[in-house]
Amino acid sequence: MILIVCVDDGMGMMFNKRRVSRDEAVIKRIIEISDNKSIWMSQYSYPLFENAKTENIVADDSCLDKASSDEYCFIENLSVTNHKDKIDKIILFRWNRSYPSDVKFDIDLNEWKLNSTEEFAGNSHECITMEVYSK
Repeated sequence: MILIVCVDDGMGMMFNKRRVSRDEAVIKRIIEISDNKSIWMSQYSYPLFENAKTENIVADDSCLDKASSDEYCFIENLSVTNHKDKIDKIILFRWNRSYPSDVKFDIDLNEWKLNSTEEFAGNSHECITMEVYSK
């Protein structure tokens, strides 16, 4: 599967029980990247995408179990440690800020190869960095 995650500088995905990932430019970028392949996510994450004009969103709390190797899985509040063998690629959106996170991304990126980095302006942050990793 291709994992998509938004993090702060400390790899936090949520802070004070709030999501890090709320940014319209990032949501638009995720939809573009998916190229109409399924984007799996939990019911918690679905509200971020419900106004997107796309048919490829699949909201299911078992998203990490159900996404296939060529499909995307967007996570915000789930541990991925038990699914790391299933992950072929990671697309990380970095907010380039530190928050007092209470849920952190739990994969060590030192075990992955950084393939590309791109910076772009978001709606909520001047600079968001997109990194793509492979095994």
